[in-house]
Amino acid sequence: MYRSNDVTTVERSRILAYVPLFIAGVMFWSIQEQGANVLSIFAKEKTQLDLNQMFGIDFTVPAAWFQSLNPIFIVLLAPVISTLWSKLGKYNPSTPLKFAFGLLFAGASFLIMIIPTINGGDALYNPMWLVASFVLCVIGELCLSPTGSSVSVKLAPEAFSSQMLSLWFLTNASAQAINAQLVKLVDIVGYTNYFGVIGGLAIVLFVLMVILNRWISKHMEGIH
Repeated sequence: MYRSNDVTTVERSRILAYVPLFIAGVMFWSIQEQGANVLSIFAKEKTQLDLNQMFGIDFTVPAAWFQSLNPIFIVLLAPVISTLWSKLGKYNPSTPLKFAFGLLFAGASFLIMIIPTINGGDALYNPMWLVASFVLCVIGELCLSPTGSSVSVKLAPEAFSSQMLSLWFLTNASAQAINAQLVKLVDIVGYTNYFGVIGGLAIVLFVLMVILNRWISKHMEGIH
C-alpha cells in the first residue's frame, strides 16, 4: 500500500500511523484470546469450583462457564464505555490513547493473576481472580476493538479500503498464531512468570503508545 502509485502523500502518512496501532492490536489480542486456552485450563485445573468449599452450597461450577464471562461483561459494559466517550465530548481520548488504554487493561488482566499464583503450591485459587481478569480485559477490549475497526476504515487509502479493514482482522489472526507458540511456555516457566512477562510486555507497549500519541495523531492527518 505504502509504495503504490495509487496512494497519496496524506494516505501514506496515515499508513505509517497505522503501523503502531497494528502492533498494539496484535499485543492486545494475544492476551484477550488466551481466555479460551490458558485461562480456560487455569479455571479447570487451578481454580476452586466446588461451591461447597466456599459457601456451603452443594454445587460444582463447570469450568466451561468461565467462557461466558467475556460476552456477559461485553453486554454489560459496552453501554457504559460508549456513554463515557460521549460524555467526554471534546476531551474524548485520541485513537492512540484508546489503544493504549486497551493495552493497559489487558496487561493488568494478566498481572493481577500473579497475586494468587505467586506462592505456588497445589491449593486451588479463588474463582474471583479469574472473574477480575476477564473484567479488566473486557474493559480493554471495549476501548480498543471498536476503535480499531473504525480507524482501519478511516485511515484506509481510497484504493485499498477493503484491504485495510482486512489488516485489522489480521491483528487477531496473528495474535492467535503467536499464542499457539506462547502457550507452550506455561509448563516451562509456570503461571506466575507467564502472566508476569506477557502482562508486563503489554504495559511496556502501553507506555510506548502514550509516548507516541502525538506522533501517531499527527500522521493520522486529521483523523481523530
